[in-house]
Amino acid sequence: MEEIVAVIHGKVQGVWFRAWTRDIARELGVAGWVRNLPDGSVEALAQAEKGVLDQFIERLHDGPPLARVTEVVVKSGDKETVFDSFDVRR
Repeated sequence: MEEIVAVIHGKVQGVWFRAWTRDIARELGVAGWVRNLPDGSVEALAQAEKGVLDQFIERLHDGPPLARVTEVVVKSGDKETVFDSFDVRR
């Protein structure tokens, strides 16, 4: 299992991006969380096998219909905690 942290930029708050991300993660079998950041971006921590994470990242570039994603910055996570579900954090 691998872990990534993605920061999604653009029009991604107030457009159901977190709920959409949760639904996509659960559909793919990804564990972790998603939350809004103060600068208007969204951050997601995701844990899964590499191929599944690649699909998840690809979907993050699309976003839900009302979102306008301009950039997705992905880095490796530190795997301090193992998650067994995917949740929206506030």
